Amino acid sequence: MSSPAKVFYPSFQLNICGELHAPAAGAPDRKGAAVVVSHPMTGVKEQTSTDYAKALAQAGFYALTFDAGYQGESTGEPRGLEDPHQRVEDIKAAVSYLTTLKGKVDASRIGLLGICASGGYASYAAQSDSRIRALATVSAACVGRMTRNGGVHEHLKENAQAIAGALQFAGQWRTNVADGAPSEAPAMFSTTEVPDDADQFFKDAAAYYGTSRGQHERSTQKVPPVSYDLMVAYDSFNLQHIISPRPLLMIAGSEAQTLHYSRTAVETAKEPKELFIVQGKNHFDIYDDLNESGPKLVDFFGKNLQ
Repeated sequence: MSSPAKVFYPSFQLNICGELHAPAAGAPDRKGAAVVVSHPMTGVKEQTSTDYAKALAQAGFYALTFDAGYQGESTGEPRGLEDPHQRVEDIKAAVSYLTTLKGKVDASRIGLLGICASGGYASYAAQSDSRIRALATVSAACVGRMTRNGGVHEHLKENAQAIAGALQFAGQWRTNVADGAPSEAPAMFSTTEVPDDADQFFKDAAAYYGTSRGQHERSTQKVPPVSYDLMVAYDSFNLQHIISPRPLLMIAGSEAQTLHYSRTAVETAKEPKELFIVQGKNHFDIYDDLNESGPKLVDFFGKNLQ
């Protein structure tokens, strides 16, 4: 396959850096169908997004990966900021960019794939942008619920203490910046020194981000605390039902601590919808093991972007 073309497009006041993967030579003719692929929280486009984009391009689709605003090669300060509404705008701006590719991309055949936190952002974007004709997610999660509940696990519920702690953390950061004494953003988790008693989710994360599987110099896991007061009142899936009648596919591993996000989001969605569970895999396993998720996505977008 040929190398992807580096592209840039605006999103609010930011400049987003993306890579456009063209359909592989000899691939099926998808009549200009294209898929936006949005990366996980703390990730960059060169990681799992590129793995999925290559699989889609090999199957005949245009696939656009990009670095979210404040992250990777895109502009924005503070670096690493996780702003749900900017993230959603980045996705919509990616769709807008694809619509400008006259003669290549058919604007009526644009789909969206969101991975991890972007499974949540992609859901929110699809709820309010009818140009997105089909939505798929992989290991979807909601950063708002994660913040309010104090973690990703299903048994955790909205927790006043978790909310207060997140807001205090963010407020102190804002005060420090106002006083002219900002400090370096802390890492959300370590990829090198993982304690034995660490949460299994973060052990699994380190096994991906801290090894050759997903390691990348621009993926630092550093998240400015001000991100948490932006995330605390956000919810990805409250209006999942208004995606219908456009099709929805949510893919998750049977051993993923985040499976419950996809399960409940599909339950509240309307038809056509599907929850596809990859047996024996955790949240991060299907970032780079596409044996089942890859063909499923090709089939899904092939049927629904005709």
